[in-house]
Amino acid sequence: MRWIGNKMPKGLYARSLIIIIAPMVLLQSVIAYVFMERHWQTVTQRLSAAVTADIAALIDIYQSYPQDADLDTLSRIASQRLQLDVDILQETQLPPASPRPFFSILDEALSDELSKQILYPFWIDTVGRSNLIEIRVQLDDKTSMRVLARRSQAYASNSHIFLVWMAGSSLVLIGVAIIFLRNQIRPILRLAEAAESFGKGQDIDFRPRGAREVRQAGHAFLEMRRRIERNIEQRTAMLNGVSHDLRTILTRFRLSLELFPPGLEVEDLQRDVEEMNRMLEGYLAFARGDSGEQASTADLKGLLEEIRADSERHGHTTTLEIIGDPTITVRKDAFRRMLHNLVSNAGRHGQKVMISANHETRWLIVHIDDDGPGLPADMREEVFKPFVRLDEARNQDEGGSGLGLAIARDIARSHGGDIILGDSPIGGLRATVRLPA
Repeated sequence: MRWIGNKMPKGLYARSLIIIIAPMVLLQSVIAYVFMERHWQTVTQRLSAAVTADIAALIDIYQSYPQDADLDTLSRIASQRLQLDVDILQETQLPPASPRPFFSILDEALSDELSKQILYPFWIDTVGRSNLIEIRVQLDDKTSMRVLARRSQAYASNSHIFLVWMAGSSLVLIGVAIIFLRNQIRPILRLAEAAESFGKGQDIDFRPRGAREVRQAGHAFLEMRRRIERNIEQRTAMLNGVSHDLRTILTRFRLSLELFPPGLEVEDLQRDVEEMNRMLEGYLAFARGDSGEQASTADLKGLLEEIRADSERHGHTTTLEIIGDPTITVRKDAFRRMLHNLVSNAGRHGQKVMISANHETRWLIVHIDDDGPGLPADMREEVFKPFVRLDEARNQDEGGSGLGLAIARDIARSHGGDIILGDSPIGGLRATVRLPA
């Protein structure tokens, strides 16, 4: 049963259509089969029996009165009373048997009745002429009777009305089902779009609509969004308070150090204070996650040029290549911070940095390559964990706080994308950012 599940469509709209259409098709097929068995076959059998009985009566008349003068009378009776066209063929044999047609209800019924009621060899053609049936009966070695009958005399020809009605009603029901399901699926799609937009930090104007269950899911989503926003506001307020208090203390340290006479010990303390301030900013940025910023349209080329120029100022040879649409929808400050962290990490471990962006599809893909020593494959996920540093010496002056890549991935995922690490074509490490933009 698993292979059936793999072949089934994955969308709710398509699956719902199958749930509605499959029983309808099955029911109509059963009705059509029963109709064919009970109506077509029964009626056709009786009509064929009546035509065969008329032919048998004509054969009896011909054999009872074989004089040539009575052939005109036989033809007249057959034409006026039985609606049959009769002709006596001399010095002829039956044509070779033709292949039985695929849809052979008439052919089978007529053959059965001729075999039962007429004890002579016969040949029938139910296909050659659209409105006529040709029947030949071999009366003796040199004589055969040819009978032409209308198809409606031996076949329930009005059955097409039933098929048209069945097909028409099915199309109407399917059309109603498609319209109804489309209206029912639209609120679900709208809810999914609202959830995706909220996850990307974009403003949404969402009101629950649709069936009762869909409305309940919509109200649950709105309540969840309110709780998340309330928690973010509380966390932001707390972080702002902590940041203010800690910055106040660090400012006091700086002022106190300014009062001391210059010396190596004072310079070491000043470097420690600056390191504490930089680490504090990193911790707060990681905890805050830039969640308060709203997404907006941005110029990709301008942002990347700014990142490239900053990398050049720090002494790294940096190249930039942009392909596709330069317009993106992101949280600008968070996006800039993410790329800055990745480019800074590349510059810390290599001398050459390559930035390439591709926005030809609905996805923005940014590659950041360096010519550094690279990173073992088994460590490429570990470095995204908070407080993990790439340098093994863990020197506080060089290694940083270990939050740069963690912040970058957190920003990428908050946009609905991700960051992966791989091998760079210039020998070092490649960071690939993939965002829906």
